[in-house]
Amino acid sequence: MHTAIHQDAKALKAQLLAFMDKYIYPNEEHYHEQLRALPNRFSTVPLMEELKEKAREEGLWNLFMPANHGGLSNEDYAPLAEIMGRVGWCPEVFNCNAPDTGNMEVFMKYGTPEQQKQWLEPLLRGEIRSSYAMTEPDVASSDATNVQTSILRDGDHYVVNGRKWFITNAMYERTKIIIVMGKSDPDNPNRHLQQSQILVPKDTPGVKLVRPLTTFGYDDAPLGHAEIVFDNVRVPKENILLGEGRGFEIAQGRLGPGRIHHCMRLIGAAQRALEYACRRAVSRTTFGRKLAEHQSVREDIAKCFCEIEQARLLTLATARKMDEVGPKDARDMIAAAKITVPLMAQTVIDRCMQIHGAGGFTADYFMAEAWSYARWCRQADGPDQVHMMALGKQLISEYAGG
Repeated sequence: MHTAIHQDAKALKAQLLAFMDKYIYPNEEHYHEQLRALPNRFSTVPLMEELKEKAREEGLWNLFMPANHGGLSNEDYAPLAEIMGRVGWCPEVFNCNAPDTGNMEVFMKYGTPEQQKQWLEPLLRGEIRSSYAMTEPDVASSDATNVQTSILRDGDHYVVNGRKWFITNAMYERTKIIIVMGKSDPDNPNRHLQQSQILVPKDTPGVKLVRPLTTFGYDDAPLGHAEIVFDNVRVPKENILLGEGRGFEIAQGRLGPGRIHHCMRLIGAAQRALEYACRRAVSRTTFGRKLAEHQSVREDIAKCFCEIEQARLLTLATARKMDEVGPKDARDMIAAAKITVPLMAQTVIDRCMQIHGAGGFTADYFMAEAWSYARWCRQADGPDQVHMMALGKQLISEYAGG
């Protein structure tokens, strides 16, 4: 990183880099070996629990915690998230993995004291995991007002019916709570007041895990992305978050920070791919010269560096604006980063895989899985087109006077 960060964050960054060198990189293959050996791919990897304990002991825990809850600013967290993004599975070691960080922020912002005690506290301790159920297979969920899952009051309970998919963490055996978005008032003339969000314990009767889904062949075990059916699921009325009709408001409050966290991690993945490509370029020879001596390879590496630096600066500027005015008023910059960074990472990692030849496609290197992450981030938390549409509208209104 070339941008100065606060002294506390500088110390954390040095500590995190040392932790990565000592515990994460040497255990990358060991982690996957343990995962392959599990009788159930969506159960706990023993190494993960060992590393979580070490992270707690070193104070590298809940680094995502927002400044208004005693944690870091978004700008200070950015370089730490970038470091964690270099190894896809390692954010959980520090209790900084999606979707749990976003869900914990939901509980902090919108949860009652009882909800916080029951769900937030064990999440902060890393004892349980959580899911966020918004996307549906039967409607275009890029427009969140389209969701059809019903959340209807029945006396002292709400009854949830619907089908969701690509629900991260839902397959994981440690996941205990699902935040579900659905319609509680489908006839409300204001489409943004039709939705509510409700807490559904995963073991509630009627919650059916249909199947684990894959992205480009990866099942992302042990967290997984599930298709879920909610079949007459009854939960107490106290499980509603914030109140009926507040679902869209909660979603907007949750997704802003989550989007920028993905961008931070993707910069780390792209940076690591560039470093791998440089080492590869001096280790292989073609047509009598090292790859590093071919102009096309040098040009690709130069382009990668430039694009990563541009994306990093945009992400830091976005984080700074979020710190200054809050996610809602920084939505232009959040959209710009969300449009730019996943596509940058996808492009950079693709070039770096090319420099690795056929080996770049294999699990011998981290890049194929990282490319998959970058590619699906162009859909997750809103597809590119929706962010471009919203940002374009905002800019036209700003610069053309409405």
